[in-house]
Amino acid sequence: MVSCSVWARTYPLPADNGRLVGHNQYYIVKKGDTLASIANHFDIGFLALKSANPKVDPFLPTPGTKLLIPLLQMLPEGEREGIVVNLAQLRLFFFRPKAHEVDIFPIGIGRIGWNTPTTTTYISQKIPHPSWTPTQHIRKEYAAQGRPLPEVVPAGPNNPLGDYAMRLAYGAGDYLIHGTNKDFGVGLRVSSGCMRLFPRDIKYLFSKAKRGMRVRIINQPLQYTRQPDGKLYLEVTRPLSQTTNDQNGVVNLPSNPKLIKFITQRQVDSKKVTEALRRRAGYPVLISQ
Repeated sequence: MVSCSVWARTYPLPADNGRLVGHNQYYIVKKGDTLASIANHFDIGFLALKSANPKVDPFLPTPGTKLLIPLLQMLPEGEREGIVVNLAQLRLFFFRPKAHEVDIFPIGIGRIGWNTPTTTTYISQKIPHPSWTPTQHIRKEYAAQGRPLPEVVPAGPNNPLGDYAMRLAYGAGDYLIHGTNKDFGVGLRVSSGCMRLFPRDIKYLFSKAKRGMRVRIINQPLQYTRQPDGKLYLEVTRPLSQTTNDQNGVVNLPSNPKLIKFITQRQVDSKKVTEALRRRAGYPVLISQ
């Protein structure tokens, strides 16, 4: 069984404004492994690992199976400043001030009906060992499930916020970037709108991020780039479902004139584009000939 990693995934920012960092790896499944434990070990999200290996049983993967670990990653469009969250990727990017480096973390986000908002805001408060004050809506939902909540859950092992939280200056301040007391849920849509990280990741991020730091939350399921060497890459992630009815159905990918122009260039292999759009594997694939 794999053991937990203890380091953040830190990458130097690519030269010449390139957008790809990291390299895909492979892992041979051992007895007792699950996709969740393997994702935890490599500090990637559960759905990211599952999408990259769609034919593998997530709970009982066969020992000896060769898994693709999707560590080739595409940086989001726009300014490389502060924290950028791409909801579609279930990923948080922390651009270190003056360090020319980026840390990349898997995150859990809001489930259907409790969507994490897209916005540009900032960290308004840093809270070590936070207590949790569930909203009336959350308390009502838990009560309907036979799990009544107290008005305040104190800091400690039973607190779902974990040991560290950072409040965002958005709306009434209800949205947090925080840890968790349960590793399962990182890399999934399971929260009430907040963003949760593995305990080791939030501890690291909390120590580096500053109050007032910019936080940009985007939703980009389809990304593409021409690398400095001229190679073309396309990354397709399944768009976030908005209702339970379309959660498992076919979801149309967004398109725009720039995308059409990009994927119809002469050097593009149309078969590779078609396969990327079909697979929606969630990591960059080469589409140039």
